[in-house]
Amino acid sequence: MTIDDLLRFMVKQEASDLHLKPMRPPLLRIKGKLLPLKTDALHPDLLREMLNGLLVDRMKKQLEENCAIDFGHSVSGVSRFRASVFLQRGTLSAVFRRVPFEFPSIEDWGLPPILGELPKLTQGLVLITGPTGSGKSSTLAALMRNIVNTRLVHLVTIEDPIEFLLKDNLGAVTQREVGTDTPGFAAALRNALRQDPDVIMVGEMRDLPTIQTVLTAAETGHLVFSTVHTNSAAQTIDRIIDQFPEGNHRQIRQQLATVLQGIVSLKLVEKTDGSGLIAAVEVLRHSPRVAKLIMEGNLEALEEEIESSVSYYKMQSMNQSLAALVLRGAVARDTALAISIRPGDLDLMLRKFLYASDAAAAEHGDPMAEPLSDFSKILELQEIKKLYDELSERNRQDISDRDDEIRRLREELAARNPHAAGAESEHLRAENERLAKQVQMVRQEYEAKVERLNARVRELSGGAGAPVAAPQETGKGFFRR
Repeated sequence: MTIDDLLRFMVKQEASDLHLKPMRPPLLRIKGKLLPLKTDALHPDLLREMLNGLLVDRMKKQLEENCAIDFGHSVSGVSRFRASVFLQRGTLSAVFRRVPFEFPSIEDWGLPPILGELPKLTQGLVLITGPTGSGKSSTLAALMRNIVNTRLVHLVTIEDPIEFLLKDNLGAVTQREVGTDTPGFAAALRNALRQDPDVIMVGEMRDLPTIQTVLTAAETGHLVFSTVHTNSAAQTIDRIIDQFPEGNHRQIRQQLATVLQGIVSLKLVEKTDGSGLIAAVEVLRHSPRVAKLIMEGNLEALEEEIESSVSYYKMQSMNQSLAALVLRGAVARDTALAISIRPGDLDLMLRKFLYASDAAAAEHGDPMAEPLSDFSKILELQEIKKLYDELSERNRQDISDRDDEIRRLREELAARNPHAAGAESEHLRAENERLAKQVQMVRQEYEAKVERLNARVRELSGGAGAPVAAPQETGKGFFRR
């Protein structure tokens, strides 16, 4: 058995990672779970021989000097892989991450539509953050492909190693690999500024020199994308500032307030049906208020600003995205609470929405339109329901007033002497008929408006939901009071 044989089997099993370590059978990560193969354990000497077959002399020297090496490896006609070979307990081990030749777009990933605005930016800094294995590289690659396919620009990427292979389209792509094409991120980034770039993608902001050069590039009119291993927007900003000496913190906050255009934080969450993982997404975008909070160093108020900017700026916090996934039945409530960094706040948020008559209904909810992690759709449905209730109450009161007027006229007509008030009676009958026609027209108009609102709700919910219940009925769905 060779490494390539294992990698082919890994792809066939739709695994995301392959782990190789001495005295254990190979391990595959499938749908987030690490599972051993039913085969013999790998002897240390056999594993060393298998891995050395992938390394050229330069890589072997680097492995000997640094005790670890990252590189890209391709299996023809199968897939590309990001490999990490390292020493543990004095023996070689390795992890291979699958990097498909063809990868999904932003829409295919089911990410909030507002992320489609990021590739349209002309300058500034955009950061993709999250823990290891949360989809940062895939999301970044989807954004880069969008840029190359839609804009006449020069894109320069600096990666360690190169993962997703990008092809020239409307834009031109230059992909440079640390260790092969350049000695390091900081040096490659300084060189990139002299290569006429429009967009620069830095695989990871690992150290202070890289961060400094990234901020400088963003300040000089370039659009820069990169990744950081953090869990939220506020933590990302805090991490960047803390890399600098304390005396420079004010200057860095001012730089970030000026150049930062967006932070997208990702977490993969297990689906309710166990079919795989789905991304919960926190989105921070540039706004005057966000820039002010960053400049003042008031990061505690940043999440509150994100949660209050859903409707206009289409921002959303991680808790709001998790709430959207729970409300739409994609993720179990307990799973979302377990992964949230503020489970108490998420629980309170869910209590405002979850209302179903039994636990199963509360757990699964109604099927709704993609993307499931977009909290702004929840608020949009709330607003439609509010308008629906107001329209229903207004029309009901209008019809009730006209019914009262018809009843009064009929009573007045019946009380009059038909011989003494013939002309006036005829007038009252005509008025009665006119009001009756008005009532009929109002009812028809009311029914048409209700049907239009129902159609809008069905459109937002992917056509799967039932029409909105009349207000006098017992409320079901997101909107029971």
